[in-house]
Amino acid sequence: MRNLARLLPSRERQRQLTYLMELGLVGMLFVGIDRGNAGIVINTGVALAVTQLPPILERDYEIPMDPRLTLWITTAVFLHAFGTVGLPGATRTLYSQVGWWDHMTHALSASLVAGVGYATVRALHEHADGIHFPRRFVAVFILLFVLAFGVLWEVLEFAIALSADAFGIDAVLTQYGLNDTMLDLVFNSIGGLVVALWGGAYLTDVSGAIRERLEARGE
Repeated sequence: MRNLARLLPSRERQRQLTYLMELGLVGMLFVGIDRGNAGIVINTGVALAVTQLPPILERDYEIPMDPRLTLWITTAVFLHAFGTVGLPGATRTLYSQVGWWDHMTHALSASLVAGVGYATVRALHEHADGIHFPRRFVAVFILLFVLAFGVLWEVLEFAIALSADAFGIDAVLTQYGLNDTMLDLVFNSIGGLVVALWGGAYLTDVSGAIRERLEARGE
């Protein structure tokens, strides 16, 4: 884990990369507005909203957000939004043009969901005297949590695609078929597994802050 940390850019560079991606999302939002593409506007708008969660959590709830976590979150939503826009001059999106793009963004998004589950379970484990979660249970819980969220997301994609078809409008999220759905769930599991194995190295401070808030509320 220390060797991995050495490969990462400095904290200042991580903040700069995060800021550049946020600027990129603003640019993509204007591209969507210029094209009159509701899918791009909605996806980039949601991505921009998600990038504001780390500073809100840190400022209003005193949950420490390491630059690595902020970069992780921003990278996941940036790549998803970029996939809906595509390369300059291209007529197709990266989701339809690059076969592995959808799987990569699913793995990244799943890792974020797993991170939320891990931090919460770890906080409960440390806060409540009567609750003890063995490491294997936590790993299994995270995988099941990610899979359940992934199934819900696939159902949402399917419902949106059907609704867009019925109303004759472009779908905000695209469903590519059963094989693609199964692969999405596989890559969701990979993202969850990564967090289950190494999440403790990066989410300890977040779990501790959640635990302290629970203790402050006397729960």
